[in-house]
Amino acid sequence: MDAEDSLRGALLIASPALHDPNFRRTVVLVAEHGDEGAMGVVLNRPSEALASDAVPALALLVEPDGVVFAGGPVEPQAVTVLAEFDDPEDAAAMIFADVGFGRADADPSVLPELTRRARLFAGYAGWSAGQLEAELEEEAWITADPLVEDIFSDAPADLWSSVLRRLGGRFALVATMPPDPSLN
Repeated sequence: MDAEDSLRGALLIASPALHDPNFRRTVVLVAEHGDEGAMGVVLNRPSEALASDAVPALALLVEPDGVVFAGGPVEPQAVTVLAEFDDPEDAAAMIFADVGFGRADADPSVLPELTRRARLFAGYAGWSAGQLEAELEEEAWITADPLVEDIFSDAPADLWSSVLRRLGGRFALVATMPPDPSLN
């Protein structure tokens, strides 16, 4: 797969056809996508775990009472930092614009000085080779370009519908669907 075909840096918005409870009504930022598969983090699933309790060393990165987000079902005990960096050299990997992953070996006390804002994610979403492409063909996902504000949304529970509304057309209509259409 060449770089033009890669979805790295794109948003995946779960379509109503996607019934997997791990991804129902989620918005995923694709961090890596190539011949060997893909990985990303779910942006709109804040957990109830406070960063200060779950990962005290990283709690200074997020606003007071900041939570850890459920980044996906793979390795839920692994915590990653997704941040807006002042200098891309300070990131382990840049994904788009000034957004990238924090370095695992970074001194946690220095990270707040290197970032404008950050989110903590426990776990990630992963796809084996060809799996994401098959799901896209089945129209399980809708793709979109991200905005930095999507990553750090103050209303993550509304992110799914707000990104769909931004896409307009039939997607704006999908954004108005209730979580369980049978109850409509």
